[in-house]
Amino acid sequence: MNAELALPLERRIGKRSAAVIEKHLGISTVGGLLNYFPRRYLSRGELTPISELPPDEDVTLIARVLSSSTRSMRARRGTLTDVVVTDDAGKGVPGTLKISFFNGFRAKAELQPGRRAMFSGKVTRYGGALSLTNPDFLLLDEDPDASGKDPEELAAMPIPVYPATAKLTSWSIQKVISTLLDTVDLDQLADPLPAGIASREKFLTAADAYRLIHAPQTPSDWQRARDRFRFQEALVLQSALARRRAQLAAEEATARRPVTDGLLAAFDRQLPFTLTAGQAAVGKTLAEELALDSPMNRLLQGEVGSGKTIVALRAMLQVVDAGGQAALLAPTEVLAAQHYDSIRRTLGPLSRDGLLGGLGADSVQVTLLTGSMPTAARKQAMLDAASGTAGIVIGTHALLSENVSFYDLGLIVVDEQHRFGVEQRDALRAKASKPPHLLVMTATPIPRTVAMTVFGDLETSVLDELPAGRAPITTHVVGLAEHPAWATRIWTRAREEIDAGHQVYVVCPKIGTDDDGDFSPGEAEPTDADLAENGSRELASVTGVVELLQDEPALAGVPLAPLHGRQDPVLKSDTMAAFTANRTKLLVSTTVIEVGVDVHNATLMVILDADRFGISQLHQLRGRVGRGGLPGTCLLVTSLEPEHPSRRRLDAVAATTDGFALSQEDLKLRREGDILGASQSGGRSTLKLLRVLEHEDVIARARTDAQSIIGADPDLARHPELAAAIDDYLNPEKEAFLERG
Repeated sequence: MNAELALPLERRIGKRSAAVIEKHLGISTVGGLLNYFPRRYLSRGELTPISELPPDEDVTLIARVLSSSTRSMRARRGTLTDVVVTDDAGKGVPGTLKISFFNGFRAKAELQPGRRAMFSGKVTRYGGALSLTNPDFLLLDEDPDASGKDPEELAAMPIPVYPATAKLTSWSIQKVISTLLDTVDLDQLADPLPAGIASREKFLTAADAYRLIHAPQTPSDWQRARDRFRFQEALVLQSALARRRAQLAAEEATARRPVTDGLLAAFDRQLPFTLTAGQAAVGKTLAEELALDSPMNRLLQGEVGSGKTIVALRAMLQVVDAGGQAALLAPTEVLAAQHYDSIRRTLGPLSRDGLLGGLGADSVQVTLLTGSMPTAARKQAMLDAASGTAGIVIGTHALLSENVSFYDLGLIVVDEQHRFGVEQRDALRAKASKPPHLLVMTATPIPRTVAMTVFGDLETSVLDELPAGRAPITTHVVGLAEHPAWATRIWTRAREEIDAGHQVYVVCPKIGTDDDGDFSPGEAEPTDADLAENGSRELASVTGVVELLQDEPALAGVPLAPLHGRQDPVLKSDTMAAFTANRTKLLVSTTVIEVGVDVHNATLMVILDADRFGISQLHQLRGRVGRGGLPGTCLLVTSLEPEHPSRRRLDAVAATTDGFALSQEDLKLRREGDILGASQSGGRSTLKLLRVLEHEDVIARARTDAQSIIGADPDLARHPELAAAIDDYLNPEKEAFLERG
């Protein structure tokens, strides 16, 4: 972006300081340290409320020393200095915190009653009270920044708090950055914000923003600086996405125009139901984009059971009508097989099985390709794809094998996009002679801001209404801690459903006792504290629950079966087929049934140890019931106490079936680094100041500006500073996150 920003740190702050920063923060350039912004700001005039300190976390706080005492240790040589500090809380009783220093000679000398200091360390709980052990500290009444300022001015002066490490305190980082600000010519730095936008928004210059975000004199200083950098980050990100959209639009694809009396028209005539208004509208959009000679790149998100597969199938038939092939990529063999059976069943007489001959106007061959197929069947499927005999090829990661080729791949449909990475998507795209059209589907609702930020290079369509015949799902939290007798009532309830002619899912977090669990990545999943608590109880496993239920009196004589990912693929397929055919009445499964499984007769789902799953996963799982016009019930079974934080997730899922409301709640509960999924680095979000849920207005304004800039200057030839900022911001990891669509 700028020669100054790319300079090695040692050129500006000296070799010794640069080595410390690189060792502890992994930062080696001037730009890297300038853009290492404070996490928050403390006011010198206010003490930190001790009651709000989070246990087991590193904190930085300001407190006043109440007392100090030193004694010799009994068990070993040396002294122990106990310092009690207070927050002088204005509301209610002042909070106190005991701080212990082993051989703390400096603490004994400096932390005298009445002195104010900033402490940095890990809060622990000892004997029911919060404490700190050997924290770093800085006396605020001897702070060099405070000299020459009157008390009122000093009280208002914010103290930046940086993301620190155990060996490098926030004020040590501040000291190094202060040196950097004195040695860098900030006024010569290139500004990635176009002058017109900076003027319109009344933003600080880049130089002033760097000075005030790191060394503010008043709270409004850092707020104005942060607003500027937040918008800059949004603009850089949205410009990168807009540039990628423009590059994709400039690629030349094969137009797949509708034909008046082809497969699609025949399919529509035989459909036994009317498409919802949403399905018809999205279908029209897809038809128009497939007919263009630039590739479609669209994200289709819709609630569980909203009819995405029918919309995708109609798009695939349009491509087949136009002489091309469609590939549907599914994340699991169970789901691929379900799609294969479902699509052939839906096509009815339009599905041609195993007949030779190219793509015909009267029928289409649907082919399944998975890794576990017998060699002969797999070779035949590959031959059908390569020769063009198969118009629709459905498969798992096996489709990505370099041995698999297509005659004329025109459309790629990716189901449950979050299960696939950029390399896998690109491996499939590379099998087309021209850039293929792309339709990405997800049943995990994505808030608008996340869609704009994570999938910003894809146009977005939403199916938000359920087709006729979908029954409501009632969800209940079954708290065994307060109602232990409900443990047996669950199975009586299951027997009632089975006696009424229906079927039941039982979902477990583990396969067997030697298993760690079966969870989707990137959700608001259990915290370390949850896992520690869970470690003291045995979680439900498929093998254990099957044994338990075989001896359960309420389920005597009920045909039940296990299903999980470690089973032989043929056994898995047979098990699922038996459940679909209603020969098996109760299926004990892991989350392999989370997406795509479609058994209309299943009306009850029991999720054991439901607190072990994230919100989106629970929402997906319960979408497996209530699919055949019969009301569905989902029981979220937990042994956690009602006040446990993880119960909040369960209460949220029980309170609504609105997937978009749940996805918002999910993101609020997540650790920040999880929001962008694959883009996280070391548990931290790749976003510095931008928060996708909080700053929708900023993202929307930046998106509009980015589209305008790229529309007039696609290569950013007239905006070299912005182009350089994009290159600097988008390291390979972030580039991959942009391409996840």
